[in-house]
Amino acid sequence: MRTSPKMDPQQGKSLPPQALCRRCDPAQLKFDSTEELAGCIEIPGQQRAVEAIHFAMEMNLHGHNAFVLGTAGTGRHTFVRRFLTERASQEPVPSDWCYVNNFSDPRQPKALALPPGVGKELRADVEQAIQDAQSAIPVAFESEDFQTQREGIAEEFKELQEKAFFEVEQDAHERSIGVIQTPTGIAFVPLHGDEAIQPEDFDKLPEKKQQQIHDDIAALTKKLQRITRSVPKQARKMRQKFHKLERDVANFAIASLIDDLVEKYQSSPVVADHLRSIQEDIVENVDLFLQPSEGSGQKPGFVQTRESAAMRRYSINVLVDRSDCNGAPVIFEDKPSFTELIGKIEHQAEFGALVTDFSLIRSGALHRANGGYLVLDAAKVLSYPAAWEGLKLAIKSAEIQSRSLGDDLGLVSTVSLEPEPIPLEAKVILIGERIYYYLLSRLDPEFSDLFKVAADFEDQIGRNEENVEYVSRLLASLIRKEQLKHLSRDGVARLMEESARLAGDSERLSADIRHTTDLLREAQYWADQNGKELIGADEVQSAIDSRIRRAARYRDRQLDEMMRDTLVVETSGRRIGQVNGLAVMQLGDFAFARPQRITATVTLGSGKVVDIEREVELGGPLHSKGVLILAGFLSSHYVTDRPLSLSASLVFEQSYGGVDGDSASAAELCALASALAEVPIIQSLAVTGSVDQHGNIQAIGGVNEKIEGFFDICNRRGLSGDQGVLIPAANVKYLMLKSEVVDAVQRGDFHVYSVENIDGCLQLLTGMPAGEKDEHGEFPSGSVNQRVRARLIDLAAKRHAFGSEEAKSE
Repeated sequence: MRTSPKMDPQQGKSLPPQALCRRCDPAQLKFDSTEELAGCIEIPGQQRAVEAIHFAMEMNLHGHNAFVLGTAGTGRHTFVRRFLTERASQEPVPSDWCYVNNFSDPRQPKALALPPGVGKELRADVEQAIQDAQSAIPVAFESEDFQTQREGIAEEFKELQEKAFFEVEQDAHERSIGVIQTPTGIAFVPLHGDEAIQPEDFDKLPEKKQQQIHDDIAALTKKLQRITRSVPKQARKMRQKFHKLERDVANFAIASLIDDLVEKYQSSPVVADHLRSIQEDIVENVDLFLQPSEGSGQKPGFVQTRESAAMRRYSINVLVDRSDCNGAPVIFEDKPSFTELIGKIEHQAEFGALVTDFSLIRSGALHRANGGYLVLDAAKVLSYPAAWEGLKLAIKSAEIQSRSLGDDLGLVSTVSLEPEPIPLEAKVILIGERIYYYLLSRLDPEFSDLFKVAADFEDQIGRNEENVEYVSRLLASLIRKEQLKHLSRDGVARLMEESARLAGDSERLSADIRHTTDLLREAQYWADQNGKELIGADEVQSAIDSRIRRAARYRDRQLDEMMRDTLVVETSGRRIGQVNGLAVMQLGDFAFARPQRITATVTLGSGKVVDIEREVELGGPLHSKGVLILAGFLSSHYVTDRPLSLSASLVFEQSYGGVDGDSASAAELCALASALAEVPIIQSLAVTGSVDQHGNIQAIGGVNEKIEGFFDICNRRGLSGDQGVLIPAANVKYLMLKSEVVDAVQRGDFHVYSVENIDGCLQLLTGMPAGEKDEHGEFPSGSVNQRVRARLIDLAAKRHAFGSEEAKSE
């Protein structure tokens, strides 16, 4: 078995295999398979978020809505659904909501709150009453009594007219004036006996007689005019009598129908008032029940009957029906657009114009959730135009104002409605990533007033016996729900190890329940392929391997190019100013590391360390920060008594994209020290870690992927026994390496070293003592640090001499 190189234990140490992956011992599990476990619906390790949700739902003050934040897959939706469903089942069923015609102002429909389930019943009762009225009113108007009274009114009017005209005729007869009907109306002519006097005979009459006849005709004409002018008034009185008769008959015909409904709904004053309004309006608009109505909401190609016109005018638009509810509503709206949240007012085409009425008001999710709970995805709400503003307005005003988005945006120019707002009493729960919560908190001043409670779901949970049992029971519940094969003890153990690997921490489990359950479903496939009754560790491992294989095309392509030396990464030999760094790439859900050469060059200069990545705008701020820190370390650690007199450049070779993060700063410092000391670096080692100004190595992310990334290229080229990766000592607790790496370390073919400071890195990478300062501030002769200091002193001297020569020449 190969052994790792000897070294100072203070500078770094080779980790034993057991430190590279914390196994889950199946023997410690208290069951043989998940079939023995009781189901569990609790989500482990989320007590903080659970307490917040409980608090938000129990606080009845304005603005205590909740924002449930965290990463996808942590069970946020599942918990919220279960919690709200259980809570809502113990709460009273809220009111039905209806819109009805406002007969005094049809543009402002009235909203009615009714006991749960009553809305649908009321609608059916009113429709039945209108149908009965369709029969009762025409029958009443066709009755003999009504016809007799109507004829009596008409006869009375006729008699009044005849009497008046008879008086005129009588007066004319007494004056020897005749009354004749002409095409242009009534005319008066003088008589001689029973014969009309001809014009030529009239001219022969004495002038006094002629004048008398003219005066008599004028008087009769005035009298006739008075009678004629009184005819419209008499006709109006007749019509009023007709209308009163019709109202009385209609009222008599429907009184019993409405009275029965009023008695049935006497416990609801608003319903009783509306029923009386219907009765009054029917009486005033009885023609709707006697003849077809033209227009009035008629659809193209549809001949509207008098029944549909009356039904539409008096129907009940049940906006929210609670007849099937067994508690408060819990609404998960998957399409939270403006109209789906607030509701809408539809329009119909009539004679080329768009018209609407109260029956075309449609409910939104806020209506359906009123009196209960509304759960929305934050990202989806923000993605729909005006949806976020509409939601905020409803919560802030505590009422729902149904309207069309086109009206709000000024896109529709047509007559619309202004329905009476409906009071809103609902808890709104937004679920989303943390970025949405913090952006809204910062950029929207109203957000914190409306969503006062944050329920933050953990990304990781403690890896302890209790949580392992909870997760196992969750898996048992899923298996029973989806009728999957149960997990054996070793299958559960392997899933727990993979969960810790996903968390990137050997002491924690990932809270991403979705990833674990997806693996379980894929392992079911492999169990079927292998003919197993239980899902074991082998099936789980097959599922893991197949998922990696499906996602690893780009990683494998890069490895191929490294094997072909297209991407140059050396894993043997020694080079001055060159070190193997490690960068992590994330493609979808798959993360992997790419080994990358980092090189440094040093010349005489003014003390500037040039970050080439930053100069060409490929380096991010965190990477630039790391380079500036190592520049400060050089001057403070090696030459505090003279100016830094070098010009150094650092670069990630064959890097064609952006670089950020400070996890390469330790590697960059080692490359720079190698270039200064002119000491070669062992290329069979790679290093990752960030460095502070005192030379301490700090923890970085993606440590498992980075180790495995360098291992993969070494393994392809052949493990030599002197290859390995240097990692920060603070990252050891995060190690959950794949078994292939652990086995190689067990055989001595590969090594993982933990280092605490830059001296440990230099000693491992160069194979030479790094050297510590003595009481006089000097490094041991021949050490790496002594060589670096000597080079920097030499550069400073050369710079001083060069400056002196320039001064003399001037």
